[in-house]
Amino acid sequence: VQLQAYGGGLVQAGDSLRLSCGASGRAFNTYALAWFRQALGKEREFVTSIRSGGTTYYADSVKGRFTISRDNAKNTVYLQMDSLKPEDTALYYCAADARNVYSTYVGAYRYWGRGTQVTVSS
Repeated sequence: VQLQAYGGGLVQAGDSLRLSCGASGRAFNTYALAWFRQALGKEREFVTSIRSGGTTYYADSVKGRFTISRDNAKNTVYLQMDSLKPEDTALYYCAADARNVYSTYVGAYRYWGRGTQVTVSS
């Protein structure tokens, strides 16, 4: 499985942005998909995930502002980010794993895309 994230950019606080992550390979619909982010000088952290059945999970820091969704027909996972804050500034990565379990750990996801930069100015 190959993943490619895109849609990042420079926005102002309070703005919205939607990230997309396209995947190649079969059985996309059976995978757990996730978004992580890594700010400069910090460790990569869990943002949100969605299992094959559609169950979603969110980090407390983004709950109520970010929404993850998936379109299995397009092999794509989305991250809708609203009410963005400067502390959301980071390199955002999409990830996937066939085990289809909920996990906030980087090591639980086998496949990773290259990051897309999101910068939120105050």
